[in-house]
Amino acid sequence: MTTATFGTNQVDWEQRLDFDKLRTDRLANLKKELEKSQVGALLAFDFSNIRYMSSTHIGTWAIDKAIRFALVTRKTDPIVWDFGSAAKHHKLYNPWLDTTTAEADADPHAPHHGAVRPRAESGARAGISTLRGAFNPDAGIADEVASKIKRELEKYGLLNEPLGIDIVELPILFALQRAGITVVDGQQIFLNARAIKTGEEIGLLTQAASMVDAAYEKLYEFLRPGVKENEAVGLVSKTLYDLGSEYVEGVNAISGERCSPHPHVYSDRLIRPGDPAFFDILHSYQGYRTCYYRTFAVGSASRAQHDAYKRAREYMDRAIALVRPGATTADIVAVWPKAEEFGFANEEAAFALQYGHGVGLSIWEKPIFSRLVSFDHPEVLVEGMVFALETYWPSSDGWGAARIEEEVVVTATGCQVITKFPAEDLLVAGQRYYAVGGPLALERDSQSHLNTVEGRGGH
Repeated sequence: MTTATFGTNQVDWEQRLDFDKLRTDRLANLKKELEKSQVGALLAFDFSNIRYMSSTHIGTWAIDKAIRFALVTRKTDPIVWDFGSAAKHHKLYNPWLDTTTAEADADPHAPHHGAVRPRAESGARAGISTLRGAFNPDAGIADEVASKIKRELEKYGLLNEPLGIDIVELPILFALQRAGITVVDGQQIFLNARAIKTGEEIGLLTQAASMVDAAYEKLYEFLRPGVKENEAVGLVSKTLYDLGSEYVEGVNAISGERCSPHPHVYSDRLIRPGDPAFFDILHSYQGYRTCYYRTFAVGSASRAQHDAYKRAREYMDRAIALVRPGATTADIVAVWPKAEEFGFANEEAAFALQYGHGVGLSIWEKPIFSRLVSFDHPEVLVEGMVFALETYWPSSDGWGAARIEEEVVVTATGCQVITKFPAEDLLVAGQRYYAVGGPLALERDSQSHLNTVEGRGGH
């Protein structure tokens, strides 16, 4: 397991992340879970599962289209049916798609353990789904997909065993059922395989977090009265892409009175003196995501805002202190407040405010930490898990709030935090102001009428 960061290039003079090992280990994890299950094969349409299974990627433009699919069976390595010329590209540049079958591994004539016979067919093939219904249903695309899958299951004697699928469009589901295939939920198999990260995965997640560290440094320098939330989004996105991000999934930029309740979407609001502002930066490096909140005050912070931040930080620190192998998600959420304590009717209404979730090829993986589910369905923490813990607390003034998030790796003896931008106390960003008596205080409850008795709180 490594939490080191390196340059983004490979070099001859230093052992860095091993992508061949990444590909091999991910597939081995998936096959291990497949063997433990009751299904004969797994069919993936979700891009994260396809990437985990096959180490193929055709760009983020296609992640919401469900146009490509991949199959792995108990007896074969992955087969990927891909969009347009991507399949041809895979044949040229993805040699791992033409590797083993279970029969090849068992070949008594193989010169050594693990030697393989070439496939009769490539594991990279042209194929396409229904374009989320855009194809005319009478074109028979769904039946074509089903026939491709049925052919492989028949070839390896798996047609009578259940087929696990992660997500599926209804026409594809119905076509598979017409073809005599029993379809069951396979998503849990994928997520169980992905829950414990390999050393290479942890390295990539750490590198992704280090890029967000840099983005927050730029953002801290940039924040001041007069900039807009969407400008902050643009700055962060450019910083990440310049550093080599594959995909900036989102920058949640929230300021001022928009902080409470949390709207989960940025706007064109102008940031004003004394505003609270919190941000969540979600991006992907080599497929591996971040989910990473930080809160700032711009120019100065009210006492109420500072108090809210200290409360959110306290809940965070209590949670991190409990993270170790053998602890459960119920142990963690027990130190977080009930929904009613911070203004919500129940845990469903407050969902994702005091929250935790696995981070990997997608931002919400196993394990999940929430008072909504974790007491009744606790999950045990295991060395190698990587997850984000996030806390929220509204300020007593009724419009500010604090939001903090840390990503942690479960180690043999506890955990390591891989989100490094300072967050132990509330940071004040923007211009420092000076009056004739010296610098203005960074904690200020009011920015006008301070020269009156009323403005001084009656003193």
